[in-house]
Amino acid sequence: MADSARRTNAVRTPRRIAGASAATGKLEQLIHERARLGIVSALAANPILTFQELRDLLGLTDGNLAVHARRLEEAGYVSCAKDFDGRVPRTQYRLTATGRKALDGYLGHMESLIRSARGTRGS
Repeated sequence: MADSARRTNAVRTPRRIAGASAATGKLEQLIHERARLGIVSALAANPILTFQELRDLLGLTDGNLAVHARRLEEAGYVSCAKDFDGRVPRTQYRLTATGRKALDGYLGHMESLIRSARGTRGS
């Protein structure tokens, strides 16, 4: 086999991106999903949002929002308070300190990846 054929068939190793961790971890994967990132981002910008406000803001179905909010609540990233406004049930969500820290870490990681992809350094 000629040298050029060997080079063509060689397995290429992707170049490592600076700032990318080998194990992205559960934390980043949990927030990385579009709906969950939307929920934590909306709650970072608003101290309290109701279920209906989140649903309408993010364009999610009731079931979809309920499942994603529950995952974030189980991780300790959001808190959920249920009460009644008269006879009408009301569910309110808040971003916890743990959730804020996770979002900040996720955003820092993404900013690092963007800087690396653009070939720039610094903050």
